[in-house]
Amino acid sequence: MNTYDACKKLIENGRYGSKEDMLLKLDIFLLGNRITQAEYNQLVDMLNNAT
Repeated sequence: MNTYDACKKLIENGRYGSKEDMLLKLDIFLLGNRITQAEYNQLVDMLNNAT
């Protein structure tokens, strides 16, 4: 499982703690080239739409 898939699964299951913490992790993964800009955008959209 790659970083994108792991983050996607966490967001889908609501197991990411606070939204701010998850956004920080996504930022770090993007800066470290662990996810692409397109993947980052998709994950942020999912996070923003999570209930």
